Amino acid sequence: MDTPEDILQLLACNLQKRRLEKGLSRDALSKLSGVPSPTIAKFEQKFSISLSSYVALTKALGYSKDVKALLAEPLYSTMEELDVINKNKNRKRGRNEISK
Repeated sequence: MDTPEDILQLLACNLQKRRLEKGLSRDALSKLSGVPSPTIAKFEQKFSISLSSYVALTKALGYSKDVKALLAEPLYSTMEELDVINKNKNRKRGRNEISK
């Protein structure tokens, strides 16, 4: 199973690949995104970044649509899960329950 660190590392690696494919230096991406160059370097090397900075970087690279699609649709693997999702569609608050 992927750990949060594994996922962050993959996101950082993918961002660096997309940046390099476009021929952008960290400084150039910094100017396009408004995210400081040291923040970009820290993300690419240590996989740490704020969500707002990550979104600004993906937007500057042309991936806004992909980021907006994250969590846009519910995931389910059984009809029971789908029934629960449909039942809770308009909820404004959660419950203190964890289903297993």
